[in-house]
Amino acid sequence: MTGVGATGDIFDLAIIGGGVNGAGIARDAAGRGASVVLFEQNDLASATSSASTKLIHGGLRYLEYYEFRLVREALAEREVVWGMAPHIVWPLRFVLPHHAGLRPSWMLRLGLFLYDHLGGRRLLPATRSLDLRRDQAGAPLKAAFARGFEYSDCWVEDARLVVLNARDAAERGAAIRTRTKVVSAAREGELWKVETLSASGERQVIRARALVNAAGPWVAQVANATLGGQSPASVRLVQGSHIVVPRIFDGPQCYIFQNADNRIVFAIPYEQDFTLIGTTDRDFKGDPSAVAASEEEIQYLCAAAGEYFKAPIRREDVVWTYSGVRPLYDDGATKAQEATRDYVLKLDAPEGAAPILSVFGGKITTFRRLAEAALAKLAPHLPTLDKPSWTGGTPLPGGDFDRLGFDSLVDNLRRRYPWIAAEHARRLARAYGTRAERILAGARSLAELGETFGADLTAREVEYLMDQEWAVEPADILWRRSKLGLRLDASQQAALAAFMAERAGVSRMAPRSAATA
Repeated sequence: MTGVGATGDIFDLAIIGGGVNGAGIARDAAGRGASVVLFEQNDLASATSSASTKLIHGGLRYLEYYEFRLVREALAEREVVWGMAPHIVWPLRFVLPHHAGLRPSWMLRLGLFLYDHLGGRRLLPATRSLDLRRDQAGAPLKAAFARGFEYSDCWVEDARLVVLNARDAAERGAAIRTRTKVVSAAREGELWKVETLSASGERQVIRARALVNAAGPWVAQVANATLGGQSPASVRLVQGSHIVVPRIFDGPQCYIFQNADNRIVFAIPYEQDFTLIGTTDRDFKGDPSAVAASEEEIQYLCAAAGEYFKAPIRREDVVWTYSGVRPLYDDGATKAQEATRDYVLKLDAPEGAAPILSVFGGKITTFRRLAEAALAKLAPHLPTLDKPSWTGGTPLPGGDFDRLGFDSLVDNLRRRYPWIAAEHARRLARAYGTRAERILAGARSLAELGETFGADLTAREVEYLMDQEWAVEPADILWRRSKLGLRLDASQQAALAAFMAERAGVSRMAPRSAATA
């Protein structure tokens, strides 16, 4: 076990929730010298943080709701997060066709002008107007769309962003405990007593000087049931669903479509051979762990994209769907799409008692700023945290190369390992950055990476993910650490499951390395 406090089982900070907010707070706090433990009841990024539209963006449509502070912060963060992790974050150009009868062109131009100038854009290209009858971006669109605009945002491998924050936190001393549920927590004077239950049935008790409830869709449930109190704010659960279809268009650009119901839908190149279409916005009731795209949402997304593309998007084209629940701060908005995406932090710190901070809302784009704000609220009660911000200028694991140097990274891998296929090298570089070397080190042929399960996923890579990135089940690898679930058939997935089960059994019999947390 890594990251235990100086007095054994007493930590400075205990965090409930292994999504992007919890992992980001863990990383920042550990880097400031605090002893940190993070508990996640399932896998890292197993809920909302792996079900996003995968964008690091300012949120163009939030300008309509006067969310200027949020948009400004998010716009500024685009280039910061890109610089931290250029292997899993990269720029994209978004094409916004003008739709007569919806938002007028003057409103779009004004919004995009603000978008270009609010956030201190430096490297991302500026907005430009498009003649869609002449520009290649108009080729897949219906002839009715003659004018449009193009602007910049960024793409992110969302679940990997979470895992890399957790990995960095662990390397700075934090204990990352996945498949471990907090079953109760209660104040004992100036400490929290936290009881946990692991998936294997092991119960443990730790104590912490401060507690963070970053349980995402379960934040109110944790406050009310696990902590035995009352949630300090109301949560609005909003479902967002996505569909994946075979690639609709050939260019590298993305599309952002306006709909008559005032919603926005994106169409984004995805995993080389596919197009990702989403998202929906509707209020959600029920168990967040059971959320799934409804038939109504699937049909809605097919129809919304079909309003713009020449080629129809049919229900039978859908090869995969995913859905997540956004735990938004309930600001009383009439419609789900109008609810604020800003984060709200609620601190409960009675005199002489251990503090707790509850996290509501937030966007994956602003996770780092949320973490800084969270620690600023806790610092008066936990002096260890009262240190300068540091995360923005420090790369995440594997991101220690120039943000414009990805192609050079791939070329270097192929020079060092000439037997590796170009696409294999590119996928490893995208996933692991400079740490791809840790998977390939010493190998002189593909065969020396061990069994191949399909889509160039080798035993050596699986072992790395199990040892260094907390992968336990095939879904952790196929749908969160990667999206290779789109490419492996049932027999290949079964072979992967057997390999992981056998290796986990061997690992349980061997002494556990502290380095793998």
